[in-house]
Amino acid sequence: MFNPITGEMLEKWSADYQKDEVRQVATMALSAGELYEACRRKNAQNRMRQKFSVQIETLPVTNQKKSGRCWLFAATNVIREKIARDLNLANFELSQSYLAFWDKFERCNYFLESIIATADLPADDRTVSFILATGVHDGGQWDMFANIVRKYGLVPKDVFDETAQSENTRDMNSLLNRALKVGAVRLRGMIRDGKTPDQVKAAKEEILGKIYGFLCSCYGEPPKTFDFQYVDRDKKYHEDRNLTPESFCRKYAGDLLDRMVSVIHAPTKDKPFHRTYTIRFLGNVADGRPVKHLNLEMQEFKAAIIAQLQAGKVVWFGSDVGKYGDRSLGIWDDQMFGDEMLSGLDLKISKEDALDYGFSAMNHAMVLTGVQIEDGKPVRWRIENSWGDENGEKGYYICSDSWFDEYVFQAAVEKEYLGDLAALAEQEPAVLEPWDPMGTLAD
Repeated sequence: MFNPITGEMLEKWSADYQKDEVRQVATMALSAGELYEACRRKNAQNRMRQKFSVQIETLPVTNQKKSGRCWLFAATNVIREKIARDLNLANFELSQSYLAFWDKFERCNYFLESIIATADLPADDRTVSFILATGVHDGGQWDMFANIVRKYGLVPKDVFDETAQSENTRDMNSLLNRALKVGAVRLRGMIRDGKTPDQVKAAKEEILGKIYGFLCSCYGEPPKTFDFQYVDRDKKYHEDRNLTPESFCRKYAGDLLDRMVSVIHAPTKDKPFHRTYTIRFLGNVADGRPVKHLNLEMQEFKAAIIAQLQAGKVVWFGSDVGKYGDRSLGIWDDQMFGDEMLSGLDLKISKEDALDYGFSAMNHAMVLTGVQIEDGKPVRWRIENSWGDENGEKGYYICSDSWFDEYVFQAAVEKEYLGDLAALAEQEPAVLEPWDPMGTLAD
């Protein structure tokens, strides 16, 4: 039986509150303003300066608008820096909308294939319930980006620009997920009724055909060929004609994707360091490479990132931006707020427990463009976000190293900056359940 709260308990707690001067001061503060404004530590805020010993000058920030495409924006921002550097461009963007179209379409197929693969399980089975509840949405991970690019290539943004639906995806996603659940009912019913695999496949393709048409209505139909036109910093005009998205990618992005390794920091007992991991039913392209992470200790994780930054290359990374941040200032810092003191609550939780107990996981991807190193150790990091240029320093943000320790979970780094650790990425991965926190998607 549950133990109830008694009148005696309430009397004691009331008396404790009435005589606690800290609680009385906190009551005055919390009744007058927002909680995190009341517990802000100004001195800590002043330490978060936009000055770095290692800083890469990058192109102007982008804006994902009302969509969860941060992982695509961050990833294309990494690749555009290479292209802009090679072509001497002052400004350049790759089309995030092009990649989002193909991610949506491929992910719908992945969802329906997952439904077919689990058709022998009841609808309330945990795996089936997870697949149905997750559906198709905007978020993703680095390897999912890589799979889309390997299959469909890249195009400049002015070749396939934004639409009202690509910038505000809520209603589009809602209709897609309703259609996918209707499709799940149909396909599971066909399998239950003994229809042949060919009949099920034909039904799935019929569903996908309608989804393709709907996505074309939302995004426009992706280009098959195009001309790449640009003006460099010296005001010289260039044109590269009759490209396909795949040939553009090969020519201008090169082998960058093949040099990348997804590394994570997950200090949980079920994930020993120096092992690789994948997640069941996490993906977008049915015939693509599985998502694969190499788990590193934090010192190793940071060392690879710093080495890549020192080489003049920005770094895609994923973190939990819902903790200890000020969006207008563009700061994430766990030392900037005295919430435990003001609230009187026990709030300390280790990164391991935060992952195991569902308190924290990756939910947003951005780009690291600099780091301040003092006495051989990082103290703060410079971040290129994709929320426009109104906040932070024209859209560039900053995080403390202590916040990085607790709330950064994933990065994509080139193999050469991993040193001897790079060989570990070739291991056969252990398979994690679909609901594992390392399977969360950045949006």
